[in-house]
Amino acid sequence: MAKTLELIFVTQEGKTASISIEEPQEPVDVNAVKAAMDAIVAANVFSSPSGDFVGKKGARIVERNVSEYEVI
Repeated sequence: MAKTLELIFVTQEGKTASISIEEPQEPVDVNAVKAAMDAIVAANVFSSPSGDFVGKKGARIVERNVSEYEVI
């Protein structure tokens, strides 16, 4: 099962954009995530088609299960 930490930001146009981090350390330290997101917004190093990141919207762990089937 693959896990990613998804950081969700608000952009200049009021839309959302996200950054995904593969294999996050668990348990997730919420205060560290908040601090990292604040640093990303303050540094203004990322942008999206809807503008620069201007605020935090949320963060979440996304789990993905993949089942492969042989069809040949």
